[in-house]
Amino acid sequence: MEIRGITFVGTRTPAREQMSVFVRDVLGFAVADPDGMDAEMFTLPDGSSFVVTSHDESDNGERTVGFLVEDVLGATAELKAAGVETDDEISSSTRQRYVHFRAPDGHLYELVEEIG
Repeated sequence: MEIRGITFVGTRTPAREQMSVFVRDVLGFAVADPDGMDAEMFTLPDGSSFVVTSHDESDNGERTVGFLVEDVLGATAELKAAGVETDDEISSSTRQRYVHFRAPDGHLYELVEEIG
């Protein structure tokens, strides 16, 4: 598998509104269309994204990192062949196909394929 870059970083927080205002007004990230996600999405000058979503009781406030790949289906197969746990299905938005996985450090990451 070839990782081509980091496409986004996401955070889950109980202070979603305050974090979104901070990211927009203090850090100066441009507001982007979240493509139907329940999140606020911001675009950085290099085209990568920062996503802010709500923390709830079912998660531990994790941050996620999206690694850009050419073929998410093939990359997912490689992860599974290496014994890595992934989502059961590949998800998609109007711009990306993606799958979550847990690395040996126990943290959540994503493989992301740009489609639009």
